[in-house]
Amino acid sequence: MILFPAIDLKEGHCVRLEQGDMARATVFNLDPAAQAASFAAQGFEYLHVVDLDGAFAGKPMNAHAVEAMLAAVSMPVQLGGGIRDLKTVEAWLTKGIARVIIGTAAVRDPQLVKAAAKTFPGRVAVGLDARDGKVAVQGWAETSEVTALDIARRFEDAGVAAIIFTDISRDGLLKGLNLDATIALAERISIPVIASGGLASLDDVTALLAPHARKLAGAIVGRALYDGRLDPQAALALIRSARAAA
Repeated sequence: MILFPAIDLKEGHCVRLEQGDMARATVFNLDPAAQAASFAAQGFEYLHVVDLDGAFAGKPMNAHAVEAMLAAVSMPVQLGGGIRDLKTVEAWLTKGIARVIIGTAAVRDPQLVKAAAKTFPGRVAVGLDARDGKVAVQGWAETSEVTALDIARRFEDAGVAAIIFTDISRDGLLKGLNLDATIALAERISIPVIASGGLASLDDVTALLAPHARKLAGAIVGRALYDGRLDPQAALALIRSARAAA
């Protein structure tokens, strides 16, 4: 189980949104590269980054900030937001991104995901963000009529590295992960699933390590780290102990 600290980028700054609403953004750090370095120093092993402006615009909008983070840390970085064509996928992977996350295009252009996963094995993930069970697109501004399971099953044999499942209703609100829905998804597909949205405390990390959640590949944590509700040392110690006991 990997715990991914999240950096969401808006206008070059590190922010957190509430329920995906760009109007409800809190700036936590004006220097995303410094924030990335801080997470590395705390002992995290994999960074999760989202270009929020890019998700709305449909193209990368915070490239300078992302490149600065890549220069600041040696740990792998997965990036989503505004990745809608193979050229953008290749550009980011060439620049040093370990894994790209395709969200909106996974709903609207599944062939892109399949082509990208075939061309870059193990380096393409799919981001599925659900509101009331239906997948949202365009930076969560629009809700589709398909479920996360419907989309995930499209890519069962495509070589996708992971599905990142976010419950939008909980994201940024510190209400706890929607583990029931996330585990239910993980049990019905063979692709590794990463939980996202609402991780609030050490209790959530403990729940992620329970036997019934063992199919989950990891979880993303954002606001709880920024406002001090989650002690990174305690969380990472729990994960290390679980790995040692496995």
